[in-house]
Amino acid sequence: MSNSIPTLRWGIIATGLISSWFVDDLVLNRKDAKANHIIQAIGSSSIDKARAFAEKHLSGQNPAIYGNYDEVYADSNVDIIYIGTPHALHKKNCLDAIGAGKHVLCEKAFTLNAREARVVFEAAKKRGVFIMEAMWTRFYPLTRTVISLIHEQRAIGDIQRVFCDFAMDQKIASLGPESRLKDPALGAGSLLDIGIYSLTWGLLGSDSGIGAEAQTPQIAAKQTIQDGFDVATSAILLYPNGRQAIVSSSNLVDPKSNIICTIQGSNGHIDIAGFPSAPEYFTLYLKDGSSKKYEFERPGRGFYWEADAVALDIAAGRVQNQIMPWAETVRVLELLDEIRRQGGAKFPQDEVV
Repeated sequence: MSNSIPTLRWGIIATGLISSWFVDDLVLNRKDAKANHIIQAIGSSSIDKARAFAEKHLSGQNPAIYGNYDEVYADSNVDIIYIGTPHALHKKNCLDAIGAGKHVLCEKAFTLNAREARVVFEAAKKRGVFIMEAMWTRFYPLTRTVISLIHEQRAIGDIQRVFCDFAMDQKIASLGPESRLKDPALGAGSLLDIGIYSLTWGLLGSDSGIGAEAQTPQIAAKQTIQDGFDVATSAILLYPNGRQAIVSSSNLVDPKSNIICTIQGSNGHIDIAGFPSAPEYFTLYLKDGSSKKYEFERPGRGFYWEADAVALDIAAGRVQNQIMPWAETVRVLELLDEIRRQGGAKFPQDEVV
């Protein structure tokens, strides 16, 4: 790697599926890399799990192996902590990492609710460390192109409606009550796991602003609750100008179409294909009958785009990222809180004052 790009040394917290995807992407040899990423340490619930993870995903490398998280936080060779634990553990993991003076990239949903997020951001502010929610989809070149086309270039005119659904048969019935997908104390349900992506596309498609600069839509929401968690959620976002975004999620069924989001405007529409979390391409259709398909090269899954952005921010001395600032994370969680308030899904942590 060239010395002209920053180097960031990562400590990985938890060795589940999302962490494996993240690590696999960071060690790819990319021609357009904006940063050099080193997996410096692996922390898991046991040293055997951490060692097995490293052997599978970091062949030929020699990260420090720890059978707990505290030693990762304390490792002086680690610059930043990547948190891939269940939602309910994020607040504690973030606070522990911040307390050790580490920068943090924490998976979505950042915390269980907006109140927890505010606590974490206040701690980061006091310590002066970088922290960001790992909403990787926002950093895709595809996503940035869609946003530019509809909001800056106004390619489809005035935005009128946005639809996004994320459905995935997660075989809920076959899982034990201790699963993160079924235990409300771990943030179970479709909304925080996959519905957050539908909501994200609804927001990005409807409004060019983020965080404090964004419009605040009214929410109308319904949820199907099973064993204390939502298996399906639908919400309508209504903006002051009459624009609507209809977003939904389900962990009981698989989608029947690869079109996961449609953004409709006065002069045409855009169909986005793939997974809501990892879109593959989109097609622009204009009312004059013309169309254009936009495709993007994507080695691996695409986690490196957010990781590169984090590295550049830290190298520049910034503690927030402009694509996913703290205020945007809080705004999204406030909307998720309201959807759950109307829909009925509750977490034990919601009652903690």
